[in-house]
Amino acid sequence: MADTIFVLNGPNLNLLGTREPDIYGSDTLDDIAEMLEDRARDLDLTVDLRQSNHEGHLVDWMHEAQARGAKAVLLNAGAFTHTSIALYDCIKSIRTPVIEVHLSNPHAREEFRHLSYVGRAAKGTIAGFGAVSYLLALEAAARL
Repeated sequence: MADTIFVLNGPNLNLLGTREPDIYGSDTLDDIAEMLEDRARDLDLTVDLRQSNHEGHLVDWMHEAQARGAKAVLLNAGAFTHTSIALYDCIKSIRTPVIEVHLSNPHAREEFRHLSYVGRAAKGTIAGFGAVSYLLALEAAARL
């Protein structure tokens, strides 16, 4: 049975493809899911991709990832990256490794995006490569 990687996406990522494409690209979340599923098969992994605009769902899903024995979590927490101590605490309290993912490079953007509570708790961060950031994170997760 293939190991599972949870791919969790936070607020506004359901709008990918139409939301500020000059920053986030033209790929939709469905496009990213398809790309990840194709690569996951090659790596003998299964991806469980979810999106919510609600912080508590992300916390619950990380708890579920641990309970189900997931190999890793790829987390694009969107704006919660910069504000959520709840996500920080959650990542610190589970054993499942979490890899922070961003389409854009937060450090090349507004000052308020430079602080990442998620990144302070995550195993690592991959950012700035558009949809390919997810593929790079999946490759990293496969090697854990």
